[in-house]
Amino acid sequence: MKQLLNSEVFILTLVTGVYLASVWLFRKTRLNILHPLLVSIPVLAVVIHVLGISFESFEKGSRIINFMLGPTVVVLGYLLYEQIARLKENAVSIITSIFAGCITGIVSVISIARYFGADQVLIASLEPKSVTTPIAMSIAERSGGIPSIAAVVVIVVGIFGGITGPFILERLGIKSRIARGLALGSAAHGLGTARAMELGTIEGAVSGLAIGVMGIMTAIFVPVIEWIMEAIG
Repeated sequence: MKQLLNSEVFILTLVTGVYLASVWLFRKTRLNILHPLLVSIPVLAVVIHVLGISFESFEKGSRIINFMLGPTVVVLGYLLYEQIARLKENAVSIITSIFAGCITGIVSVISIARYFGADQVLIASLEPKSVTTPIAMSIAERSGGIPSIAAVVVIVVGIFGGITGPFILERLGIKSRIARGLALGSAAHGLGTARAMELGTIEGAVSGLAIGVMGIMTAIFVPVIEWIMEAIG
């Protein structure tokens, strides 16, 4: 029985089944609190713990899902290619918006964390909260933070942004499809982009672009802003 529970087929079936059930529940209720990611992650954690499935077995069994992350990047690239003309027309606005979002995100998290008395290790772990997980972990490690904390924070921020982002944009009266895509991609990285793609192809393409540019800018400006804020005191 233990061999079956730790097999790749069972783990892949478990992960897929839990996620599809979560999607069904979300579509039935339309409650943001029951977003598939919010439901499937804790459910999988509990099931894996109860069944005694090791982390190594789970990682091995779900490797095909990790592999599929590659093709999804290609899909984002294709969306960018389809919208290349529109992106060129708004290139200055797009870069300026992502730059403003990057600076605001870094400065705000440092200021808030310092206000509540967080130490430098925690601050360094929180700084790359709005970029995709691999980049965030690398930035956090380079800044003296803890990569695992950065990864958790990034996931939480992504889920929160993906769930509440469209609602907030709607309430603020933001109708521009490019602005919506930029906001979701810059603030909520991959999970925000997944939500943006549900809103439309333009939103998805711009959001995918925002992920890459935001990652580059964050990697560049985190040490610069740290140095400036240290100098200011």
